[in-house]
Amino acid sequence: MKKFAIVLLCGAVLLQSCGLSKTASGSLIGSGAGAALGAGLGYLIGHDGKGAAIGAAIGTAVGGGTGAVIGKQMDKKAEELAALENAQVEIVEDVNGLSAIKVTFDSGILFDFNKATLKADAKRQLDKFAAEMADMPETDITVLGHTDNIGSAEANQKVSDNRANAVSNYLQSKGIAKSRIVAEGHSYNEPVASNDTEAGRAQNRRVEIFISANENMIKAAEQQAQ
Repeated sequence: MKKFAIVLLCGAVLLQSCGLSKTASGSLIGSGAGAALGAGLGYLIGHDGKGAAIGAAIGTAVGGGTGAVIGKQMDKKAEELAALENAQVEIVEDVNGLSAIKVTFDSGILFDFNKATLKADAKRQLDKFAAEMADMPETDITVLGHTDNIGSAEANQKVSDNRANAVSNYLQSKGIAKSRIVAEGHSYNEPVASNDTEAGRAQNRRVEIFISANENMIKAAEQQAQ
C-alpha cells in the first residue's frame, strides 16, 4: 500500500517499544510512532509522493525536540480516537515533517451507495470525533473524499466533493471552526487497492480525516522543548 507512507515500524530498532492496539471496532496502527516521526524520520504524503499536502507550511525548519513534543501529543490523541468504531487511525507526517493523525472511514459506513447524506450511525461517530478533538483546538483538519473508478470522472469528482463537504459541514455544526477545516474530493485518483475487484473498490471508497498541528501548536511545542 503506497498511499500515505505509514509508520508500520514496530519491531524495528527505532521503534522497538511501539505496539499495535485495537479498541472496539476501530484500530490504531503504529502506536508510539509520533515521537519518532518528530525526531526526523522521513515519509511522503500522497500516493507515490503526490496528493494533498497535509498541514500548513510554517516556512521554517522545525527542530527535533519540537517534533518530539508534538509527536507525543499526537500519539495520545490517536490512542483516544482509536475508540471510534469502523475507523482506522494512523500516524502519518505533515508538510512540516511533524507527526499528524489520519482517520479513515469506509464510505459505506458514512453514506449509502452513491449518496452524500450522512447516515445516523455516521453522525454518532463524527459526534465522538468532534468531542475527542475539543481539547486539541490548535490543530487543522483536512477532510478528503475518495471513490472507486466506476462511472465517469466528473460523476466521481462530484460524489467525492459532496462527501468531503458533508463531513466538514457536520463537524462544523459540532463546534469545529470552519477556519480549521479544508475539504476536498479526490475522485478515484488516489486508490489504496485495486479497482479490479469489488473488495478493492470498497477499500477505495473512503473518507480520510487528517489532524495536523497549526502554527500556534508548533510555537507552544517549541517553548516546551527549550
